[in-house]
Amino acid sequence: MRVLDLFCGAGGAGEGYRQAGYEVVGIDLIARECGYPAGDFIKGDVREYLADIHFLQAFDLIHASPPCQTHSRTQHLRDAQGKGTDKVDMIPETRAALEEAGVPFVIENVEGAPLRKDLLLCGSMFPHLRVHDQTGVRWLKRHRIFEIGGFEIPQPDCNHHVGIRPLGVYGSMNDNIPSGGQTVRSLEEGRELMGMPWANWPGLVEAIPPAYTRHIGQYAAYQLVGA
Repeated sequence: MRVLDLFCGAGGAGEGYRQAGYEVVGIDLIARECGYPAGDFIKGDVREYLADIHFLQAFDLIHASPPCQTHSRTQHLRDAQGKGTDKVDMIPETRAALEEAGVPFVIENVEGAPLRKDLLLCGSMFPHLRVHDQTGVRWLKRHRIFEIGGFEIPQPDCNHHVGIRPLGVYGSMNDNIPSGGQTVRSLEEGRELMGMPWANWPGLVEAIPPAYTRHIGQYAAYQLVGA
């Protein structure tokens, strides 16, 4: 099966589909310094490809991760750090194009985004998305929601009680709010926690772990072609 990875970034989503057995094509306007390990990469404006229905219909599954800074809970943190936000919301036009193409699709974004919440995935659901330090087991805190068209996936349960205080991959490394969140202490720890050993920090911050889309891709393959 072939999957199109729109707004592919550093390739976290695409790598998960590759691990699930798909041939992957990623499209993004920005070519990451860390590369795109999941398959073929096209540098281009995703909106141009969304307008080409015949191109979209050449794939068995389409995954899209439209820009999410508008909806992210870390928007105020970005403003405080002087990073700002692009204020772009491409979810409506992305959904409209994928529905018109009639290809099974997955649209991913942060909690709070205007998506149908067909599936929520969390780092605590995946036992290998953890690191160990002197305090014990630290799991990845990274909730993402998925709107799914053309197939279904049962909702797994979060496992937040495992280990101790979780770690995040957002903002800056080594942030620590005693009553709030804590981010990873180094790039190496972030790579291990996310399961993305090739990625740089900007790529990690905007990615989802390959484990999420490997899980989705396996369900999609089973339902769509009986793999």
